[in-house]
Amino acid sequence: MKNTREVYPVEVAGVKRNLRLFEVKPGLRIAILNILGDTELVEAAARALSEKLKTFNYDLLVTAEAKSIPLIHALSVATGKGYVVLRKAYKGYMGEAIHAETLSITTGAPQTLYLDEKDRDLINGKKVVLVDDVISTGSTLQGMRLVVNKAEADVVAECAIFTEGERAQWEHIVALGHLPLFTG
Repeated sequence: MKNTREVYPVEVAGVKRNLRLFEVKPGLRIAILNILGDTELVEAAARALSEKLKTFNYDLLVTAEAKSIPLIHALSVATGKGYVVLRKAYKGYMGEAIHAETLSITTGAPQTLYLDEKDRDLINGKKVVLVDDVISTGSTLQGMRLVVNKAEADVVAECAIFTEGERAQWEHIVALGHLPLFTG
């Protein structure tokens, strides 16, 4: 079956992709970036983001599961900095986890992020960079900030492959590009 869905062409650090457009609510479509399994794009984005992050003094990278995990891993390799993944579900082995709740734009439901007890000492007192694949509403960033603040770490930068939506809102984000919203 041939895919006839409309696409939006992008280029990330020399790698070209056609992002499929999906309606997320009546009259609003977004370009979907799915980096899972796209090693070429992930590696190129990580190299480009690592160059942009050279001006920041930081100790650790932090993201929320799941789509950003390949990006943060590749970024960790490129920068030589360790990373922590905040989980979206609590598991018993996580012990006395730190958590914070935010509203997920994807599901429209509350989302809780958890910092595993084993990572509390790793992040405590550190300067961190928050990492995401696409920053659209900032709800995941807000949740990551809340957890990191509870862990007594300092956010020194926030980065993503793309920002999306109101560009002025994301001027402080270290990003490789910007995705428009498609209305009508």
